[in-house]
Amino acid sequence: MKIGIVGAGQLGRMLALAGLAQGDEFLFLDTAADSPGAQVATSLLGGFDDAEQLAALAKRCDIVTFDVENLPRESAEIIARYTGFQPPIDALATAQDRLSEKRLFETLEIPTVAWRSVERAEDLHEALEAVGLPAVLKTRRLGYDGRGQVFVRRPQDLAEAWQTLGAGPMILEAFAPFDEEVSLIGVRNPSGQCRHYPLTRNVHWQGVLDYSIAPLERSGLQKQAESYVQRLLEHFSYAGVLSVEFFVVNGRLLANEMAPRVHNSGHWTIEGAATSQFENHLRGILDLPLGDTRATGHSAMVNFLGALPPRAEVLEIEGSHYHAYGKAPRPRRKIGHATIVCAQRSDLPARLERLRRLVGPRE
Repeated sequence: MKIGIVGAGQLGRMLALAGLAQGDEFLFLDTAADSPGAQVATSLLGGFDDAEQLAALAKRCDIVTFDVENLPRESAEIIARYTGFQPPIDALATAQDRLSEKRLFETLEIPTVAWRSVERAEDLHEALEAVGLPAVLKTRRLGYDGRGQVFVRRPQDLAEAWQTLGAGPMILEAFAPFDEEVSLIGVRNPSGQCRHYPLTRNVHWQGVLDYSIAPLERSGLQKQAESYVQRLLEHFSYAGVLSVEFFVVNGRLLANEMAPRVHNSGHWTIEGAATSQFENHLRGILDLPLGDTRATGHSAMVNFLGALPPRAEVLEIEGSHYHAYGKAPRPRRKIGHATIVCAQRSDLPARLERLRRLVGPRE
C-alpha cells in the first residue's frame, strides 16, 4: 500500500519506519524540506492549506493519514475526494476545538473538570463564578505542549490572561487538584476490532511531556479509561490510534483532551509492547487485524528536549533504546527520546533516574 501522511514530523517518521518494515510505501506533505519524515521517505513541499499539493498527495496514495492536528477540515475534505482518509475527519475537527471536545465528552458521559465557554471578555467573570479558582484559561484552537493557556490564580488575573491569549473564543477550566496525569491509547479498524494499551503515567515540564512510565497497573483505572476511550472509538466509527489524556483525582479519571493520532506518551510501545502504536495505527487505517497491545515488560520513556544526550552513555543503561529525530536543536523542542524496558518493575526507578541525569535539568 502507498500511504500518504500530512505532516512529516517525528510522529510521521516513526509511522513510516513501522510501515516500511512491512513493505508499505510512504509519501509526505510538509512545509519543511528537511523534516524528520523527509529523511526516510519522499516528501511533497507545501502548506496544509495548499489545495494543489493536497490533491497531488491524495491522487498518489491508497490512503492518507496525518501526524498533526492543525490540518484544516477543508483540507482533509479535499484529500477525501480522491482517496481514503483516516482517522475520520469528524474526529480531527472535534479535537481541534476544545469546546467541541468538551461538549462531546459531556454527551458521551465522559467526566471532565468544570468548564465554561468564553466568547467575549464580558463572559469571563460569569465563567469564573461557575468554575472557581484556581482556573486555566485556554484558547479553543492551536493549543499544544502547554501553549495557548494561562493559569489564573486571582480574579484580577483574568483580563491580562484574556489579552495574552489573543482575546478570542476560549474556555475556562477549573484547575484539577490531580494526583497524577495518565493517558490511554486505543486503536480500532473499520471492521470494528478494538484494542487498548495499558495506562501510562505522564510527568510534564512546563506543559511538555518530560517522561512516561508504563504500564500503570491499576485495574480499576484501566477499566474506566478503556470504557471512555471505547465510547469515543465507537462514536466516530474510528480507524487508527486515538489517545486520551486524563487527570487522576481521588481515584477517578477526568478527561483532559484527546488526540486523533499516535501520541508522545505511546513512544514506549516501540520496544515495550507486543505491537507498537505506530504499527497498530497503520493496521487500523488499512483495516488489517490489530496487533497485541500488552506490555512486554516495564518501560520508561524520556523526551530529549532541546539537546541530545551522549548516545553511548544512554546505551550503557541496560534495556535502553535511543531515538533521534533528525531535528536541529532548539529550546523546548522534542528532538529525540529514549526508552528503557525492564523485566522487573523494581529495576526501573534507578535506570530511569540515571537516564534523566544524562538528559540533564530542564531549562
